[in-house]
Amino acid sequence: MSLKIEKVNFSYRDKKVLNDISFEVQKGRLACLLGANGVGKSTLFKNILKLLPDYQGEIRIDSVNTKKLGIKEMARLVAYIPQSHMPAFNFNVFDMVLMGTTIKTSPISKPGKKQQELVEQMLEKLGIAELKYRGFNQISGGERQLTLIARALVQEAKILLMDEPTANLDYGNQVKILNQMKALTEEGYTIIQSTHQPDQAFLYADEVVAMQNGCVLRQGSPREVIESDTIKQLYGIEVDIHSIYQDRMRVCIPTSVIARL
Repeated sequence: MSLKIEKVNFSYRDKKVLNDISFEVQKGRLACLLGANGVGKSTLFKNILKLLPDYQGEIRIDSVNTKKLGIKEMARLVAYIPQSHMPAFNFNVFDMVLMGTTIKTSPISKPGKKQQELVEQMLEKLGIAELKYRGFNQISGGERQLTLIARALVQEAKILLMDEPTANLDYGNQVKILNQMKALTEEGYTIIQSTHQPDQAFLYADEVVAMQNGCVLRQGSPREVIESDTIKQLYGIEVDIHSIYQDRMRVCIPTSVIARL
C-alpha cells in the first residue's frame, strides 16, 4: 500500500504545527522523517492515524482519502509502533501481541485459535517466541520494541508508522530493530519512521523527508537529502559527509570531532 500526504496543515489552537506537508511513500519502501524535536513528526503521525483528524489537506492510502474511513477501517490499513510503552498491568508478551488481533473480532467476542496461531507465528518471526510468558515490563527495551512490532504485525495492516523505534536502545538492539524493519519492506510493508539519526537513514532508508518548522525542507533519497547544509539547517551543527566502501555507504561526522583528530 502507498501513502500520500497532500498539502497537510494543522494547528494546535493558534500555533501552526504543520505547514503544507506533502510527500508520498510507495509500497515496500522505508521512509525516514528526519528532523529536530518539535518539528511536527509525531503530530503528522497522529493526523495519519486520525487521532488528530482536524487537519486541512488530504491523506490518501492507495488513492483513498482517509477522511472517508472509520477508525476500524483505518486499523486494518495502518498500524502504529510507539517509541516506548509501559502498560499499567504487566501483561505477558503473548497477551500484549494478542491485543493487536482485536480489530479482527467483534466487541463481544475474544480472539480465538486463528488469532492465537497468528501471534505464535509473529513471535517466531521476530525471534522472541521464548519470551511469550514473560511479563512485558520485565523484558529489555529491545525485546519490548520487538513485541510492539509483533503486535502491529498481527493487526495485518500493511502500513507501519514507527515513532523513533530505536530511541533509548543500545547499539545491538538498534541494529536488530532496523534489520527487522528493512526485512519487512522486502515483504511488501510500507514503513515510515521518525528519527534523529541521519546515519540510520544512510544505512536503511529508501527515502528521506527532512522536516523543519513544520515544513518539508527537502525530500528524496538519503544521498540527495542528507548533505552538510541540510544537517546544519536541521540541527544547527556542522558535519562532513564521508563516503566509505567505494561510495556505497556514507556517514556524518561532526566537524568538531574532526578538528580534534
